Amino acid sequence: MSGTNDTILVKPRYEILDGLRGVAAILVVIYHLFESHFGLGAAHPLNHGYLAVDFFFVLSGFVIGYAYDDRWDKMSIGTFFKRRFVRLHPMVVCGSFIGLITLHFQQCEVTPNIANATLWTLLLCFLWSITMIPVHKSLDVRGWSETNPLNSPTWSLFWEYIANILYALFFRRMSKVVLSLFVVLFACLTVILCFNIDIFGTLSTRSESMIYSVIGGWSITPEHIQVGLSRLLYPFFMGLLMSRLKWNIQLKGGFWWCTLLIFAMMVVPRLGGDEGDDMWMNGMYNALVILFVLPLIVAIGAGSTVQGRRMTAVNKFLGDISYPLYITHYGFINMQVKYVVEHPEASTQTHVFIGVSVFVISILTAYATMKLYDLPIREWLAKKMFAKRI
Repeated sequence: MSGTNDTILVKPRYEILDGLRGVAAILVVIYHLFESHFGLGAAHPLNHGYLAVDFFFVLSGFVIGYAYDDRWDKMSIGTFFKRRFVRLHPMVVCGSFIGLITLHFQQCEVTPNIANATLWTLLLCFLWSITMIPVHKSLDVRGWSETNPLNSPTWSLFWEYIANILYALFFRRMSKVVLSLFVVLFACLTVILCFNIDIFGTLSTRSESMIYSVIGGWSITPEHIQVGLSRLLYPFFMGLLMSRLKWNIQLKGGFWWCTLLIFAMMVVPRLGGDEGDDMWMNGMYNALVILFVLPLIVAIGAGSTVQGRRMTAVNKFLGDISYPLYITHYGFINMQVKYVVEHPEASTQTHVFIGVSVFVISILTAYATMKLYDLPIREWLAKKMFAKRI
């Protein structure tokens, strides 16, 4: 008997891009910590922190193109999907499990459905959630109409899975010219969303805190489907196009410049305020960042190099914890929300202590799950799925 060895040689990594993914994940946690106090409006100190998700999509498209574009002559579509499953899905299960075991400690007036959720409902919700199929409204155990009510950030992984499917079935075959035309088309979708041009009749229900922004995508409603697709398509396939065109920019101290750019774009206040005739300014800012700044950051990160052992170790650590941190932190954030809602009289010092504690617990949980769960499970799955057959 004979068979093929599906093992693919590991390419050199873009170390700075790994580190920047970790920087963005840390800022997402901080964004959610502030959101517990300030909501999504203009008062939020890290007002554009939600753009980290759009950065992740650009980064993902770039890395997918770099890792797989030249390997389709020795890799099937099934093998590609198995590799993406091994890379992404173990932490999907882990994040949902953490959300399940912390759900009781999230119960408060802003999560009205938790109190009435039965054990069987919770177990079914968990099993449904780990399939990545959006949860039916009868299993909405928090009451926020999320695709995964046990672990909110999974919504972006749902769109990530969609992007991987589109890439494997269609976009990997496209020439650079055809891909460029699609990227221009997807850029139009970004502009339509950012300027709240309701040509599809789905944006009229957007709240004032979301209008003229790209916030959304976590629910299966017409509005959120348009938002999710718009947030996904241009960033991901722009990243893919950049990879194919080798759009790299070499810059001394590239990691620090990129980190500064990521922080600066997130900390910019909501332009035009929460109401009035100038709200379009925030939409323009969102569009400019997504269309130009995020690709620029990825290009600098890809073209620059890490200097010294210490910075190499820092970037590796940030890259290692980035995905586990993003996918496991939200259960702890919701516990913080419960405290904020139920203790409005608490002092600023107490809230700071709670916030810092949640941040530290999130980092430690990410590192522990990466070391003790994600890496061993991925190694075991890889051996099972890609073992050489004789």
